Amino acid sequence: MAISRRTFCKIGLAAGVAASGILDPVPAGAFPRKNKKSLHKAKRVLIIAFDGIRPDGLRQAHTPNIDALIARGAASMTTRDVMPSMTLPNFTSILTGSGPEIHGVNGNKWTLDTAKLPPVEADADGYFPSVFKVLKDNVPGIKTAFYWNWKQLIVPYNQKFLDDTLFASKDEYLPLYERAGKFMEENADNPWFMFLYTVHTDHAGHKYEWMSPEYIKSIEEGDEQVGWLFERMKEQGILEDTHIFFVTDHGGIGHGHGGVSVEEMIVPWVIAGPGIKQGFSITEANNTVNTATTVLKLFGVDQPLSWTGEVPDSIFK
Repeated sequence: MAISRRTFCKIGLAAGVAASGILDPVPAGAFPRKNKKSLHKAKRVLIIAFDGIRPDGLRQAHTPNIDALIARGAASMTTRDVMPSMTLPNFTSILTGSGPEIHGVNGNKWTLDTAKLPPVEADADGYFPSVFKVLKDNVPGIKTAFYWNWKQLIVPYNQKFLDDTLFASKDEYLPLYERAGKFMEENADNPWFMFLYTVHTDHAGHKYEWMSPEYIKSIEEGDEQVGWLFERMKEQGILEDTHIFFVTDHGGIGHGHGGVSVEEMIVPWVIAGPGIKQGFSITEANNTVNTATTVLKLFGVDQPLSWTGEVPDSIFK
C-alpha cells in the first residue's frame, strides 16, 4: 500500500528529530510515491518562463505567439503562486513540485550554506530533489538544459543534473533563445527537458511599475523571441509534438511584489502539446507547484513522495 503524504510527513519529522531538536532532511528517494502514468508520454518538454507576469498584463499585451500557444492548449488565468510572492521561492516551487515549507527556499537571498530551514528530503549534496534530478534518474538518455539571466535563479538546484546551462548578464535574453535552438538541434534523437527563463519583464515592472506601457512592451518583446523559437522548432519538425509550458513566478503591483494581493498572487499557467485539450480554460484550482508534477506525468515518471504538487487532470483529452 502506498504511503500517504501525511504519513510521509510524520515519518520525515520523526526521522529528523535529533537530540538537539534540529531537523535533518530525509535521504532523497526514501519514500517513493506512485503516480498514474500519462497516456501521452512526452518526447520533449519545454518550459518558457517570463518573470513577473500578471494575467491582465498578458491580456493587454500584443502576444500573438503566446496567444497561439494558449489556443492550441489549456490555460489558467487564475493559478496561484506560493508565498512569499518572490522569484527564488516561486521558481524553486515550479521546478520542485513543492512549496517553501517543503524545499526550504524562503527568499531571494537563499543559499544552501545559509539556509535556516532544511528541505524535508535531500540528495547527497544537500539539495531538495528537483525535476531535473528526478528525470535524470528515471528517463534513459534524457538531456536537460537551464538557461537564465537573473544570476541567483540557479542556486537551489544541484547542477550535476543539468547537461547544458547558459547565464546571460544584464537582462540579455537573445543568447538564451539562440542556445535553446541549438540544444534542440543537437538533441534531435534524445528526449529532453528545457527550462528557458527571462527576467527583463520583472525588471520593467520594478523600474516603470506593473501595467505601465514599458512593462507591457517588455512582454511583447519576449513574445517576439517566443515566436522566433517556435519558427525554429517548426523547421526542425518538433513544434507540434513537444509539450510546451508558459509559466511565471508572481505578478506585481506598483513598483514591487512580495505581498499577498491578487495582483501578486494570481498568475497565468499554460500547457500545450500531444494529448492536451486545445482551447481549454482550466477552471479547477491550480497552483504553480503543479508544474513539475505535470512534467513528470508527461514523461511517465513517479514523483517523489515529498513533493506536494498535483496534476490538473482536466487538461488531458
